[in-house]
Amino acid sequence: MSALGKIVRAGVGRRRLQSLVMVMTTMTAVTASVMAAGLVVASRAPFDHTFGKQHGAHLTAAFDSRRATGSQVAATAHAHGVSAAAGPFPLLSLAVRPQPPAGLAPPPVDPVLSIAGRADAAGGVDDLTIVSGHWITGPGQIVITDGWGPSELLGTPIHLPGVPGDPALTVVGTARSATHTADAWVTPRQIAALTPPGSAPTYQMLYRFTEAGSTAAMTADRAAVNAAAPAGSLRGTQSYLVTRDTANRQTATFVPFVMALGILGLVMSVLIIGIVVSGAVSAGTRRIGILKSLGFTPAQVGRAYVGQALIPASVGTALGLVLGNLGSIPLLSQAEGAYNSGALAVAGWIDVAVPAAVLALVVASALAPALRAGRLHTVEALAIGRTPQVGRGRWAARLAARLPLPRPLSLGLAGPFARPARSATIAAAIVFGAVGVTFAYGLGASINGVQHGLDRDSPGQVQVDPMAPPEATAGGARPTPRKEADPAAVARAIAAQPGTRAYFSSVFTDVHFLGVSDAITAIAYQGDSSWASFQMVSGRWFTRPGEAVVGHRFLQATATRVGDVVTLEGDGRSTPVRIVGEAMTTGDGGMRVLTDAGTLARAGVTVRSGQFSIELKPGTDRARYVAALSAALRPLGVGAQATTGRVSATIVAMDAITAILTLMLVLVAGLGVLNTVVLDTRERVHDLGVMKALGMAPRQTVGMVITSVAGIGALAGLIGVPLGIALHDYVVPKMGDAAGTRIPSVDMSVYHAAQLVPLALGGLLIAVLGALLPASWAARTRTATALRTE
Repeated sequence: MSALGKIVRAGVGRRRLQSLVMVMTTMTAVTASVMAAGLVVASRAPFDHTFGKQHGAHLTAAFDSRRATGSQVAATAHAHGVSAAAGPFPLLSLAVRPQPPAGLAPPPVDPVLSIAGRADAAGGVDDLTIVSGHWITGPGQIVITDGWGPSELLGTPIHLPGVPGDPALTVVGTARSATHTADAWVTPRQIAALTPPGSAPTYQMLYRFTEAGSTAAMTADRAAVNAAAPAGSLRGTQSYLVTRDTANRQTATFVPFVMALGILGLVMSVLIIGIVVSGAVSAGTRRIGILKSLGFTPAQVGRAYVGQALIPASVGTALGLVLGNLGSIPLLSQAEGAYNSGALAVAGWIDVAVPAAVLALVVASALAPALRAGRLHTVEALAIGRTPQVGRGRWAARLAARLPLPRPLSLGLAGPFARPARSATIAAAIVFGAVGVTFAYGLGASINGVQHGLDRDSPGQVQVDPMAPPEATAGGARPTPRKEADPAAVARAIAAQPGTRAYFSSVFTDVHFLGVSDAITAIAYQGDSSWASFQMVSGRWFTRPGEAVVGHRFLQATATRVGDVVTLEGDGRSTPVRIVGEAMTTGDGGMRVLTDAGTLARAGVTVRSGQFSIELKPGTDRARYVAALSAALRPLGVGAQATTGRVSATIVAMDAITAILTLMLVLVAGLGVLNTVVLDTRERVHDLGVMKALGMAPRQTVGMVITSVAGIGALAGLIGVPLGIALHDYVVPKMGDAAGTRIPSVDMSVYHAAQLVPLALGGLLIAVLGALLPASWAARTRTATALRTE
């Protein structure tokens, strides 16, 4: 082994503690970088990524089996512009009744699912991704779309009450379709067994085209398919562009905070690695002088210290790469649920780029101070390697000595000024940590407040749907109309039920406003709805006919603001409507209008009674109330059910990802403190021995070491908190804008004195925790050993 190699090996072996700290730091930094970069990359157009990976269908078409045979439908695969096709798949629309959890009654309304018959999950177009369980292996089994119903459905039966014999299918798996071509899948033979007598299923075809990037191209593609099919057989189509727009809106909501936390993590990783490596080399300035006295050139000195830094850094990088990919699995799993996408994974180039960038940073961080020290005169390097620059920090030491503090604490307070550059970098690391913690707290509080506000879409504790449950129909049969219970009779039953505090009914309908070409979804209320008003961004809730509350996108589309008047057009009549408030709503991209049913009546729009929302008196047992009201409504053919607020998958994912990335930020900052204190205590070990010989107790040593970073941590916390608040106030409105709404001030004003004090102390806590271990090492060092150490 060459002399240079021996120097490298000896340096790594001699500084085992510093080498261990470097391994831990680079490992944590690489882990955080891989996770952050993987999430940021996965958040860029996840729909397009999943659509390409699963060979998603550009066009989903349904054909009437009474007007076209299976072979005729299959022949449309040769239409002009078609590059790939799958099908025909038999398709049924059937009411299903999942088995309720033990002790709970089934819901009063059986949902209707579109069930497609497919032999396997693949097929060349719209390959399904199995999320849980497995694909169908035999008759009597069904795979449902991921996210439909509770997670406990896996392995339970789903009954089909409208099919003769009330058959049951066992849920064996959940799957995702890039373009949501069906709600559930069974085998083609199973479809035949489920088709009611006298009816026939619809044929479903899935197409990919050579040109499908615009609405015009999709219109031409649809026309080509229609021309290739028997006349009148094409019943309906669905373009992937609609699904993509919806998915991209959700992604756009998710990306701002991912970018903020990801960039914080990457910058902190770079900063900490630079601190650790350059600090380790700077601490070896005296040894560099020794090497120069033995004849080593500055270039050889630089290579020696780069080698000493690269060995532990390479070990840490390899461990961090493994941990980063493992840690990304739950992180990206949360993102999959939020994006409703297929399986996401860390991009392969990240596993190459991050280690390469980290090792390049290690080389740069080690080479610069090593060459700088190597260019010093030998005597100068030997002299300055022992202590900080002469006179540096003396003014701070004199000032601290005048403070009414024990001498060990005043010495600790003055310590950082002896190495101002090192102290500044570690302060920057703690600032980033404090920013991350403050931002994460505010983001969590805001998005949970937003979730609470969005729950106003399903107000009240109990709901009643006046429409009787639908009867099962085959895809090709004419749907059986749902029967409506007498709304007045339902209202009387609710009013007469003990425990009812307030109620109203609401119904969704499409309306038109002058100057807006597309139909707008309106929620028309009958009764007093003030107790269940949406969370307001500005203005107030409507109180009478002729007033309306709207979403943010409606104001943008109509170039209006709260207080303006718009014209509602109805059946040959129109009526002015005053906008009295802006509500937080993400429904229909923020284009919803909320108003009294009387407003629509003025324009000649007839509104039938919709779903009833009921608020209970305090102390009322909801389960007993639901059972009693259902019994009272049974003669009308309907029932009551408890309102269940459903937490958005995006909200859950944001909470989980925020917690994981914030923990990584704090850990990286803490390791930066740990490394700095280790360097300081190693450099000052002889001074510590002198102090111990003069009577400094172990607990005083611990206090001095911790105090040396406590002031930095406290100051960094005070700086980081307002920066974290500023980052929150910038990112959260961006997320709301992407979702089509503005965020109410109550959900933005989440920082109060009770939270700001502990957040401001977060920097101090990071500093103390990072310094605790090396402080205990310094306290346990024997006096004689410390005095012999140079």
